[in-house]
Amino acid sequence: MQEDSLAKLAAEVLVCTKCPLHRSRSRAVPGEGPEGARIMFIGEAPGREEDQQGRPFVGRAGQLLTEALEEAGLGRSEVFITNVVKCRPPGNREPTEEEIAACRPYLRRQMALLKPQVICLLGSVAVRAVLGEGSVSGLRGRFLERAGQRYYVTLHPAAAIYNPNLRAPFKGDIRRLADEVMGRRARAASRLEEFFG
Repeated sequence: MQEDSLAKLAAEVLVCTKCPLHRSRSRAVPGEGPEGARIMFIGEAPGREEDQQGRPFVGRAGQLLTEALEEAGLGRSEVFITNVVKCRPPGNREPTEEEIAACRPYLRRQMALLKPQVICLLGSVAVRAVLGEGSVSGLRGRFLERAGQRYYVTLHPAAAIYNPNLRAPFKGDIRRLADEVMGRRARAASRLEEFFG
C-alpha cells in the first residue's frame, strides 16, 4: 500500500465528490506549506479568490494573515495553511455540519502527517470543527492541549478586515504564537537587538 503523504491527500481533495460543494467549485483548495511546518493554520473555508486560484488565504483576509506573519518574523513558506472544508460554500456562507463532516477525514490526515508543534485555529468555525466546542471570545490568545496536540486560538483574519479595531489584537496574537514556537532564542535575539539597537 502506498504511504500516505500531503501530496497524495491533495490529489484526493482535488477530485473529491463527498459533499455537494464539489458541484459549484472552480477548484478545491487542499492547503499549502512544507511537510516540516511547525505551525499549521486552519481557517473556515475557501473564498472567491481561493476558489479561483486553488490556494488558501489569497484574498484580503489572506493578505492580512501574510502581513501578520511577516511582522511576527515568519514567512508563509514556513507554515502550513488550510481550511476546515476544502471547497468554497456558495455565497461565502458558513459550511454546514455535513460539509464539515465530509472534509474532516482530510483535515485529520493533514494534522497527523504534519504533526505540527502548534495548530492555530482561525475563527469560530475552526474552533468548533476541531475542538468540538468553545468560542473564539472565550479561548482567544490561549494555548490549549488536547490528546497530546497543542492548539492556539485567534480571530479569523476576515473579522479584522470587517472591523479594523481587531487588526492590532489579531496581529498581536500571531506575534505571540510566533514567539512561542520560535522559542527563547528568537526572543532573546530580538531583545539584544533592541538593547544594542
